[in-house]
Amino acid sequence: MSLSAVNGLQVTKICLGTMTWGQQNTEAEAHEQISFAMDAGINFIDAAEMYPVPPRAETQGRTEEYIGTWFANNGHREHWVLATKACGPRDEFNYLRGGPNYSRQQLIEAVDNSLARLKTDYIDLYQLHWPERITNCFGARGYTHFDNDDWTPFEEVLRALEALISSGKIRGIGLSNETPWGVMKFLQLADQAGLPRIETVQNPYSLLNRQYEVGMAEISHREDIGLLAYSPLAMGLLTGKYRNGARPEGSRLVEFKRFDRYGSDNTWQAAERYCALAEEHDLNPAQMALAFVNSRPFVLSNIIGATSVQQLKENLGSLEVALSTEVMQGIRTIHKDLPDPAP
Repeated sequence: MSLSAVNGLQVTKICLGTMTWGQQNTEAEAHEQISFAMDAGINFIDAAEMYPVPPRAETQGRTEEYIGTWFANNGHREHWVLATKACGPRDEFNYLRGGPNYSRQQLIEAVDNSLARLKTDYIDLYQLHWPERITNCFGARGYTHFDNDDWTPFEEVLRALEALISSGKIRGIGLSNETPWGVMKFLQLADQAGLPRIETVQNPYSLLNRQYEVGMAEISHREDIGLLAYSPLAMGLLTGKYRNGARPEGSRLVEFKRFDRYGSDNTWQAAERYCALAEEHDLNPAQMALAFVNSRPFVLSNIIGATSVQQLKENLGSLEVALSTEVMQGIRTIHKDLPDPAP
């Protein structure tokens, strides 16, 4: 299987992530990254209506606005495969549409608002940021079932997205932070009712979190649903910048306390072993980690976020890295000893 397209458009193996824009990055820095990525041949960019992260009412939508001003200043809209996401329900986001959900009315409103911020007439890939129903995502290991859980019926969601596709406002659809059951249910209903088919799933995937390989990877192959891998560097742990107790000023794990999914002892131990493996083979740790994700056959594109052009340049260098048999054996050994410490 060769996954390389979104709605028929060929996309690059690296996707430009944007969640720091408007919080850790200024508008000028965001524009610099977009221009650099385009000049380097990248054509895929991913945003969300709730960005930047950490999400706050005062900054909500700023990331999309920065992308929009780049388009307004530079043009080149046709170069980019543009992806963004609709915010799902959580109490902390009640400032959005009075409490966001995936009803027809709310999805139409969310798309219209994103289009205005992005200064474009269409979105190439529109994704549901996380499930409406209560399920295990964002680092939750166990599953607790709620019989009285309430969410917009999947068919209603697909019909709303179908209307948005028919209107020309969006061109393809995807899921994010979704489970095997959720993906297959959306696909089943789409096939039964002749509704738009999910094309992608944006889930976490890295050397520290390979849970996608259990269940979801088979769906990717059998149903032609490509993974958009997010957090491939585990908030920077796999770059080596936190080694030996270092706490770089301005880094995400120092600035923001919400990323506790990366805080366990096993996570830090595994990260140290992966960084040491890269060092042993004269590899840049970040490039080794990204090259591993790039090499997985179920990965459509690897979403990298950077806070500087220098980081972005280094990360793009992973496209030129091929991992040796010895490195892959080392990765297998570490994964066997410390499997998925940061789900």
